Amino acid sequence: MRTYHCFWLLFWAGQPHQSFLTPLSKRTSGFPEKEKVLVLSGNSRQDLHRSKRSWMWNQFFLLEEYTGTDYQYVGKLHSDQDKGDGSLKYILSGDGAGDLFIINENTGDIQATKRLDREEKPVYILRAQAINRRTGRPVEPESEFIIKIHDINDNEPMFTKDVYNASIPEMSDVGTFVVQVTATDADDPTYGNSAKVVYSILQGQPYFSVESETGIIKTALLNMDRENREQYQVVIQAKDMGGQMGGLSGTTTVNITLTDVNDNPPRFPQSTYQFRAPESTPLDSPVGRIKANDADVDENAEIEYSITEGDGYDMFGITTDKDTQEGIITVKKALDFESKNLYILKVEATNTHVDPRFLYLGPFKDSATVRIQVEDVDEPPMFSRPAYIMEVKEDVPLNSVIGTVTAQDPDAAKNPVKYSVDRHTDMDRVFNINSGNGSIFTSKPLDRETLLWHNITVIAAEINNPKQSSRVPVFIKVLDVNDNAPEFAMFYETFVCENAKAEQLIQTLSAVDKDDSYNGHQFSFSLAPEAASSSNFTLQDNRDNTAGIFTRKTRYNRHETSTYFLPVVISDNDYPIQSSTETVTIRVCACDHRGKMLSCNAEALIHPTGLSTGALIAILLCIIILLVTVVLFAALRRQRKKEPLIISKEDIRDNIVSYNDEGGGEEDTQAFDIGTLRNPEAIDDNKLRRDIVPETLFLPRRTAAARDNTDVRDFINQRLKENDTDPTAPPYDSLATYAYEGNGSVAESLSSLESVTTDGDQDYDYLSDWGPRFKKLADMYGSMDSDKDS
Repeated sequence: MRTYHCFWLLFWAGQPHQSFLTPLSKRTSGFPEKEKVLVLSGNSRQDLHRSKRSWMWNQFFLLEEYTGTDYQYVGKLHSDQDKGDGSLKYILSGDGAGDLFIINENTGDIQATKRLDREEKPVYILRAQAINRRTGRPVEPESEFIIKIHDINDNEPMFTKDVYNASIPEMSDVGTFVVQVTATDADDPTYGNSAKVVYSILQGQPYFSVESETGIIKTALLNMDRENREQYQVVIQAKDMGGQMGGLSGTTTVNITLTDVNDNPPRFPQSTYQFRAPESTPLDSPVGRIKANDADVDENAEIEYSITEGDGYDMFGITTDKDTQEGIITVKKALDFESKNLYILKVEATNTHVDPRFLYLGPFKDSATVRIQVEDVDEPPMFSRPAYIMEVKEDVPLNSVIGTVTAQDPDAAKNPVKYSVDRHTDMDRVFNINSGNGSIFTSKPLDRETLLWHNITVIAAEINNPKQSSRVPVFIKVLDVNDNAPEFAMFYETFVCENAKAEQLIQTLSAVDKDDSYNGHQFSFSLAPEAASSSNFTLQDNRDNTAGIFTRKTRYNRHETSTYFLPVVISDNDYPIQSSTETVTIRVCACDHRGKMLSCNAEALIHPTGLSTGALIAILLCIIILLVTVVLFAALRRQRKKEPLIISKEDIRDNIVSYNDEGGGEEDTQAFDIGTLRNPEAIDDNKLRRDIVPETLFLPRRTAAARDNTDVRDFINQRLKENDTDPTAPPYDSLATYAYEGNGSVAESLSSLESVTTDGDQDYDYLSDWGPRFKKLADMYGSMDSDKDS
């Protein structure tokens, strides 16, 4: 009997997943026909062949998300070498072996220890082998088998976005695409309907619909109007199991906005508008605003206003305010209440962006009537012209009228007007105006050559209301008359050579005329009558407003006549004829053989190297500058030599003048003459003061001689009086010391050396009689007496 060695993986008939076992093509004999086993060979990828008696399997299924408390039974391994004596040991390896999947090494039972999730791992590949416990050698080759996790519906559909935003134009047709939503299901799409998603709309009907299989949202209602409702919120549900009962579902929100289209024409809220405008309203000033309402927004609401007809078509204009979409009516021409006080306009408002799809809704424009009432105001006088141009001849007599300006009050009252000249435009008061009739006349002589145009301003004001005034420019042109004689174009001073020949041209003359000539100036030249016959020169008129001076004789002598003065008469051909006499200075000069001037002065032969006038002026300026410098330097040195009597920077008043010269003793008679004080009559008249440096020598004043035995007080008072009246004395108080003591004193000696022994017999009350100069001394000695008495 032949024995076949193989593994048998037995599946119990009671397992619910047996129907999912996959039969293989290999068949093995020797097994009962009805027993189903899984034979795992060493090469699991080899095809297994069907045997005569049974089927062999290499894969099976296991339910995910097992909720039981025990381990989930997977299957059983069995080898035909297993005699049931425990000599064989079953080993399991591969994905999850020992962790997710365990095997009973004695019986070969395989169990799952944890809940399995197909979405995490759908397939596990394991290997099984039976070994001999005693030898440790395999009794069967290692075989590979597969465990597939069977899916259950444990995942709800999930949308790719939590919130969708979409927009469509308003008034869209039914079935217009809005947006497509997408939901995914993590369950196995190949097994059952767990991953088959169906879409439905929970909120948003009847405006929108959704295709159940694609998730495409479309419009379901015709002519949805944004002006009625702009925002819609649609809730879409995605459900698996094909939408059947018990399927899982998820939802999302779709926010749909209707965008604007131009489906509303502009409409005026009223048919007639009324405005008032003063007749003095400036041009381009606004009169009023009108607005047509448009329910659309942005560019679909843009409006263009225009005036289509009316009697004020050319008087007013209208523009559009882009910010407010209002029509602004403005003044194009000046208003006049007296001419017309009411204007009626027809204004039309039109959309600038019209959608042809909605033309059937009617014309996208509207019209309204505008009535403008012109109000009367007190206007200033109006001149008949905006400007006046007048002409006057320059020789016109004074007070001659040169023109008239006219102004009238445009108001119905026709108030009288008075005229005046703006003196800021006529500072010289050349013109004046009649205040009643506006005639302008001259008040000063005119001169075209001085000022050709006079631009003045005339003011017209109402007599009753001078504040109402207007101005007009008046341009006055002064016309020329022939009142200026021609004259030389320049000052002519020429020379003639001593060796000149007769009929030799020495100078060409030309003339100018300040007057204006319409046909051009024509001047004639001639010598004055007094010089025509006796002159040494001749004059030839060239008939082209120039003339030439020619020599009449041969050779000239500058020592005899060095300068000739030739009078020339110039005349014009205008009316009245004007003429003038001009003088040409001709100097006789020494020239070389080519006619080049060498010298024109007779003294040049004697002083050929004389200095020019410019050089002499320059030398004179240098001498003056040098003298001024020397004088300033001397003045500065003299000022530095002067030393002030008192050098201190403090107050120079009431200071004691100190001298450091002590003299040479009694024998030194040069330092100080003490005899002068003893004998005042011996004062030297020529001696000056020694306490200051005298600036000016004054003659000393002669003082009267002091009487013999003059008391010191009288002497000092006399000298004090002399010093007060002496102009050479210092202008401040000073202390003068005098050595003269007088002939004696009733107070005897004041020395304390002599009064030591007789101090008690002294009486010093008499010191108080000597005046304020001895008050301090009297106080001192008087206090000593009072102390003794006490």
